[in-house]
Amino acid sequence: MANLNTQRIMLLVLAALFPGVIALSYFYGMQYWLNLAFALAFGSCVEALCLRLQRRALTPELTDGSTPVTCVLLCCALPPGTPLWIIAIGVVAAIGLAKHLYGGLGNNLFNPAMVGYAVVLVSFPKELALWPIPLDGTTAATALTSFKYRQGATVDEIWIIDQGFGSFGGYGWEWINLCFLIAGALMVALRIAQWRVPVAMLASLTLLALIGYDNGSSDSLGSPMFHLFTGSTMVVAFFVATDPVTHPVTHRGQLLFGCLVGCLTFAIRVFGNYPDGAAFAILLANSATPYLDKRLVPARG
Repeated sequence: MANLNTQRIMLLVLAALFPGVIALSYFYGMQYWLNLAFALAFGSCVEALCLRLQRRALTPELTDGSTPVTCVLLCCALPPGTPLWIIAIGVVAAIGLAKHLYGGLGNNLFNPAMVGYAVVLVSFPKELALWPIPLDGTTAATALTSFKYRQGATVDEIWIIDQGFGSFGGYGWEWINLCFLIAGALMVALRIAQWRVPVAMLASLTLLALIGYDNGSSDSLGSPMFHLFTGSTMVVAFFVATDPVTHPVTHRGQLLFGCLVGCLTFAIRVFGNYPDGAAFAILLANSATPYLDKRLVPARG
């Protein structure tokens, strides 16, 4: 797969994201498709404007597929009921700031989609806190939010909604994460994504969860299956952390990078102010990439 150009790689990534998007829309409503259509159209406009302001040609960058991938990842992280104007702010932050402020694709230090998500999450926490439950038309906190603010309840007591192939991930999230896991594993098998990053991230997250789990008491830090199959774990592991522009180039660096993402994700989920720390974990790990690349120079000969 080494001879694939950027456009073909991005198209394959979009195809791999498709099953996860279908699962999200199945469990949380068809609003996802409106969000995606808006984000893709608005993202193309932002990309074109940024290129024009820099007096650069619209092609090939407008058609290389990187903007659609960023927009889809951003929409996957947001609740389907997110107002379109918030999505627009996220798209501007992702493409205008995180991507073009650094000189465009290949030069950005931080993953654009995670920058866009972090900006709107910090700015509008209430609007991004609740997810719809189509079964009864209400909204509810995610399993990660319920877990974080359980106020002395045991792990078993907070799983009010028992759907999917288990009761550890909350409504639908086991299936959603499973879709991203299978598609991500296929990307690794096709060598579109480096295996070391997701393996190191998931292994470190699992190890920390094993250490902190005590069979579900009120002091439990969550089981490994809970941390692996809820929230954004799998989409981050296989579609965000594997971004070749923002992770280290060396094999050792990729392993350390993945471990750092996994440890930070667990730490923020358990001890931080936000229920799901994966986006912030990615951004913090991205900031370490230049140091890892500098210190872990590939051996010669």
